[in-house]
Amino acid sequence: MKIKHYEDLDLQGLDVMREISSIGTSHAATALSQLLQKEIRISIPQVSVLGYTEALSRIGDAEQIVAATLVKMDQDVEGLMLFLFDLNFADTVLQTLLGQNYTCFEEMDHLAYSALEEVGNIIICSYINAFSKLVDVDIRLSVPSSTVNMLGGILTVPIAEYGYETDKLMYFNADFVMDGKKLSDWLLMLPDIKSLNAILEKLGV
Repeated sequence: MKIKHYEDLDLQGLDVMREISSIGTSHAATALSQLLQKEIRISIPQVSVLGYTEALSRIGDAEQIVAATLVKMDQDVEGLMLFLFDLNFADTVLQTLLGQNYTCFEEMDHLAYSALEEVGNIIICSYINAFSKLVDVDIRLSVPSSTVNMLGGILTVPIAEYGYETDKLMYFNADFVMDGKKLSDWLLMLPDIKSLNAILEKLGV
């Protein structure tokens, strides 16, 4: 039976998306490991379908400043991919790549922002490449756009884009672990409902 909203996903559907997320996140961790020349592990992925307020409380505070990379998907799957990471994640990555520490996002220059955008793009592309091979779909990604802003404002973007279909967000979370340090990140993969149904059908759900 086809679903009409994200919240219609049953336990089997969520388990399938969780398995896909695990594989995609593992590939993203491998790509990040190669970029930073560090061993990186991931925690057990979680998948949830959350409303805007629930997503905020799960991720952080509405006024928390985070970095975000956004890409649009089209071809066999249409929708958005949004990768979020906090200052701790950003500082750890930039310390490794540029040899500099930052106590706030405002201290970062153009080079630092460009590096963060590239990291976000690499993680999303690695995730989607693994996803598309597993599900056997062709997904084309737009040029990434990045921002540093309050979490509450960033999360309004997917709601505004797909609010006509659902007021829910599909939220994936698997922390990266480097040098024993947990790096919190959040990935929102938001296929439109037609694409999500096609994915589930291909996977026999």
